[in-house]
Amino acid sequence: MKHYRPPQAWTGRIDGFSAPYLRWHQVVLPVDLRQQALPPLATGEKGLALLGFACDEGVRRNKGRVGAVKGPQALRSACASLPMHFTGEFRLVDAGDVTCEDGDLEAAQATLERAVQSLLEAGYRPLLLGGGHEIMYGHACGVQQFLEAKALHNTPHTSDVQQAVKAMPTLGFINFDAHFDIREPDAAGPSSGTGFWQLATESQAAGRPFRYLALGIQPMGNTQALFQLAHTHRVEYVIADAFHFSKTELTLKTIRNFIAGVDHIYFTTCLDVFSAANAPGVSAPAPNGILPTGLALQCYRQILQCGKVISTDIAELNPGYDSDNRTAKLAAALVFETASAYLGLVY
Repeated sequence: MKHYRPPQAWTGRIDGFSAPYLRWHQVVLPVDLRQQALPPLATGEKGLALLGFACDEGVRRNKGRVGAVKGPQALRSACASLPMHFTGEFRLVDAGDVTCEDGDLEAAQATLERAVQSLLEAGYRPLLLGGGHEIMYGHACGVQQFLEAKALHNTPHTSDVQQAVKAMPTLGFINFDAHFDIREPDAAGPSSGTGFWQLATESQAAGRPFRYLALGIQPMGNTQALFQLAHTHRVEYVIADAFHFSKTELTLKTIRNFIAGVDHIYFTTCLDVFSAANAPGVSAPAPNGILPTGLALQCYRQILQCGKVISTDIAELNPGYDSDNRTAKLAAALVFETASAYLGLVY
């Protein structure tokens, strides 16, 4: 399989070998997608599949600082010694990395799309590790392909395939990000900043609703043209200044209303939404970004615990600029939140 790298062995701190002492590196199961299928899940068993996207070609095209290609492995290292709080019927799988060879972003995104679809078809919840935010387009397409295939399978007697696809459940996109990522591609082609424009135009062409909520938008990080594009495509958004205790109820209500209007949610986080003090290791650090605690964490949990999230990713970890591994540790905390919510754990 081109544009793919099998998983490596995990290592980390060992406190013991019985259940109360276990850490992630002691239970994760590496799976080489070129040679084996994901382990089948028993009835009632849940599976979380980690998949890296070792690529920052989209960041380069978007004129950002490169280095996020090394993000997936740095994030795995930060997750390796996380405590294994999850008990019962649960599988944690590392499905390796989709890679970008020779700058061929489009082929890498197509490989990612197929990989995401296969993880969902096997019954696993994908949790993708970036990589630049160009991860979003391939990831979202994989989720949409899965939902479309499922809709067609559930309506085998329809004579109008297009009508069946239109009747599929609504997929909403929630993006924690300082940027809309809705710019039109330029001569360099699609990039880390064009994914939602691509999804919006494709949804319009297919007659599907385009439902997109952006959280943490920085006015200083988006041109007037990008705000106009967001309005044209009816994007809902919450600016970074709203992540303040005085705006708690309004911000949470915006998220609740969006969730109520869709059937499934693809949830993506671009780490540059957070303050550079907490997330220095990103492609576009934000000195005035939001804090990863308080209201932001409350919003994060509200989304993850709503019961509609079908797939998630964390993007833009750039280890070359990550002082004291602060960004990697923050990303690992978000991974832990995601896994905990999927398994119904509340602390």
